Amino acid sequence: MSLIRVLLAIIFPPLAVVDKGCGSFLIVFILTCLGWIPGVIGALIILNKGA
Repeated sequence: MSLIRVLLAIIFPPLAVVDKGCGSFLIVFILTCLGWIPGVIGALIILNKGA
């Protein structure tokens, strides 16, 4: 997990996981629509699993 990805996950979570696949992007996008914090948490979890 790079520093740029972490900052991107905090600023705009769906953009941070766009290369992880369509499913990950959709999950993080829906979580972000429900609230910014769930989107950030979801993006960080997905980025951490890829590391």
